Amino acid sequence: MTRERGTSILYVHCHGLADEPLHRQLLDLIAEYTPTVQALPPDAALADVTGALGYFGTDATALAERIRARVAGLYGLRATIGVAGNPLLARMVAADGPPSAVRTLPDDLDAVTAFLAGKHPALLHGVGPATARTLATYGLDSIDKIAATPLGTLQRILGAGAGHRLHSAAHGLDPTAVTPAAPSRSLTVRHDFPHDELDPDRRHTALLTLTDRLGLRLRAEAQTTRTLTLTARYADRSTTTRTLTLPEPTAHTRTLTTHARTLHDRLALQRARLRTLTLHADDLLPAAASSRQLLLDPTDDKARRVEAVMDLIRERFGHESAHPANS
Repeated sequence: MTRERGTSILYVHCHGLADEPLHRQLLDLIAEYTPTVQALPPDAALADVTGALGYFGTDATALAERIRARVAGLYGLRATIGVAGNPLLARMVAADGPPSAVRTLPDDLDAVTAFLAGKHPALLHGVGPATARTLATYGLDSIDKIAATPLGTLQRILGAGAGHRLHSAAHGLDPTAVTPAAPSRSLTVRHDFPHDELDPDRRHTALLTLTDRLGLRLRAEAQTTRTLTLTARYADRSTTTRTLTLPEPTAHTRTLTTHARTLHDRLALQRARLRTLTLHADDLLPAAASSRQLLLDPTDDKARRVEAVMDLIRERFGHESAHPANS
């Protein structure tokens, strides 16, 4: 299946995922692509990648393939990802075949109708065995038959609210938005180099990318961080980690960059063959509860105002529409 415009909801199901810390890591991984991630414990999540497509210069199916590959590489788990125009269809297309795959349902009326035709009503999220048995007594044993039934008839069978919801679902409609869970207790961003990296300039550029992404995510969740950890992973798979407690909580990209550079210098990489840089923010606090020392520095205030404007531009036009200046 190919992606059509509007197909931007991902349902990510990890097979064999059973512990809460690993589920949290899955959420953090997906949040590297979009801040709009809804936890579905113990082994799944929903994500709306609408705003990320321009930033990454690709489509939702390609992003899903990246996520699936990284889940396998990092955690050794198989993931099945459904890509569709809403959460209902994303769940259904994920379940429509063997595990460990990315399946996409185009956001197109004919494609959705063909996909739903002949399927059992119990496959619709929210339709339990009792409702399915009730529908079967009226001969409504497939989704296409339900879709062809007048709304009033369904409401007489199931009640006004349940009948309306079923009528919409049978037509592939789902008004439910992806709702991010409570703010994360920690945030992680990661940069994988395409080969063993020795160039200090490329490492510097990667570090700027990490602090930009981390700052954007913190501000999107109205959070600040008090602790930064930078981990370098080398070609031989060994790692080195450095942690820094910040003087005050922050979500300001320029401040994060300054402290991340300090951590980078402490790694003393020199001629190390680097494969991955990971920046981790801990000790998160709500931005409203975080105090900031007044510096009386007009350049700092200006930088924060520019940052706020860039955030608004990115929210409206996509992440690729604005970038901080390299410094």
